[in-house]
This record gives sequence, C-alpha cells and structure tokens, in this order.
Amino acid sequence: MLKESAGGTPSVLLVDGMALLFRAYFASAYSGFVKRNRDGLPVNAIHGFLRYLGDAVRKIKPTHLVCCWDLGGGSFRMQHFPQYKGNRPEAPDDLIPQFELIKTVTEHFGIVNVSCEGYEADDCIGTLARRFAAETDVYVLTGDHDLLQLVDDRITVVIMKKGHGNYAVYTPAYLMEERQMKPAQIVDLKGLMGDASDNYPGVKGIGEKTALKLILEHDSIDGILENLANLPASVRKKIEADLDMLHLSRQLATIHCEAPLSIELSECLWMADRDKITSICERVEFRDALRWIG
Repeated sequence: MLKESAGGTPSVLLVDGMALLFRAYFASAYSGFVKRNRDGLPVNAIHGFLRYLGDAVRKIKPTHLVCCWDLGGGSFRMQHFPQYKGNRPEAPDDLIPQFELIKTVTEHFGIVNVSCEGYEADDCIGTLARRFAAETDVYVLTGDHDLLQLVDDRITVVIMKKGHGNYAVYTPAYLMEERQMKPAQIVDLKGLMGDASDNYPGVKGIGEKTALKLILEHDSIDGILENLANLPASVRKKIEADLDMLHLSRQLATIHCEAPLSIELSECLWMADRDKITSICERVEFRDALRWIG
C-alpha cells in the first residue's frame, strides 16, 4: 500500500469527474484519432483523465480523494425548467463506453466515486465541500466556473486551463483580485445574464457586461431589486418584464449543498494499492502509472 500523500496538514481533493473526462476526450480526439486498447475499446479520455488528475494530485498532495459524477437521469433542476441543459449535443460514440470504465479505473486507484440520483456532480461537490471544510482544507478540481460560488477560507477551487498542469487557483482573495467579486455574486451574475451552456436565459436583453455592472454597483440581485427606481429606464423595464425568470435562473445557478450523501471524510482517505493500479493500467494500456505510484 502506498503511504498517504505527504502534504503536511490533511486535505481533500474533490474532483469534477465529467469535467475532467470530457476535457480529456476532446483534447485528444480533435484530430479525429481516438486511442484504443488491444481489445478495440476507446481509452483516450481515460488516459487524459489520469494525466490531468495525476498532475493535480502531485501539486496539491491531498490525503483524501473523491471523484463526483453526474448520473444519466438528469437533476431536480429539470423539474423546475424542463429546457435545462436541453441544448447539449449527445456525447461522442467513442466517449460513451469510457463513462463506466473510468469509474472502475478510479476505484482501482483507491479513489472514492460519488453520485446522487436527482442531483448533479456540482451538488455532490458542494455538499461534500461544505461538510468536509469543517474538518480540513478542501480543494475542488474542475473546469466549471460555476463552482467558484463555493470558494471560502477553507475551500479552494482549482480551475483547469489549457495544457496539463496549468491552473487558476481561486481563493476568496484571488476571486476578488481577478473579478472584483465575492463567491455568492457568481450565482447572482448567472441569474441576471443566464447561462447558454446550461440553457437558461436569465433576464432577456441583459448580457454579461450589464449584469456585472449591476452586481458590482448593488452587490446582489436583492440589492438591484431594492434599487429598481434608480436604474436606467431600459434596464429597469427588462428586469421588471422578466422577474420570474430572474428568480428561476438564480435558483438554477445555485449549487445545492445539502444533497443526501452519507459519506464521511474518513471514508475518503486515499490509500492506493500498487498492484491494483498496475493491473488496471495494463487493462487500459496506460503507460504512465509511475505518475501515480512512483
């Protein structure tokens, strides 16, 4: 058995599994070539996933590891807004068989997999981040800027950028430095401008520039609504005409941090087994196992 990562104080790394897997797939499949193992199974996304995660583990040195995943049945948000994420294309055929295989891979690496019916991976991450932050430092690895709403003194959101090992590391101070925003304002910004990727509209006619200006001037959607009479007439009319969608969009953008997950921090201790890692790496023909087991 490998020892715990020597990172000083305990810490947990919560991984946005689908974000890593999709990024890994498209980063390696853009040329049209998809790597397969000897059995013809596509493994390009799995290889990229392990490289991305391996880089992060070496840098963060967590003592605990969790991968959070979306489930296929959708989330409670679709009950409130059936069009939620309705504009997303189907996953590529070569990626689909890698969805379940990657969970087998992470299990062999000693990493706990977490998902929750009716909730998204973001909700699982938010729930565990808030719970574990009472005990230890929390790092969230993702490419999704929506998760910046979770940032606080004990929760750091690590956003993957182009290239392996290239990250933007968001603490409350860095978020304020880069965007002049507090974590809660990420939600209100999305409530105003909507999110094309998740397919909810926000307030019709208000884009990112206007939304950001309003948030910075009035602190929050509540502050904006309290000062409607002082807004330019054109902006006021847009908000008044779309109040229901404004509130719904803010609700859709909010990560639910009370998903029904029973897992505790002690169950997430990362204790990787060299033989299991070697075995699964042989199966998927991943030749960089030394990135993990030294």
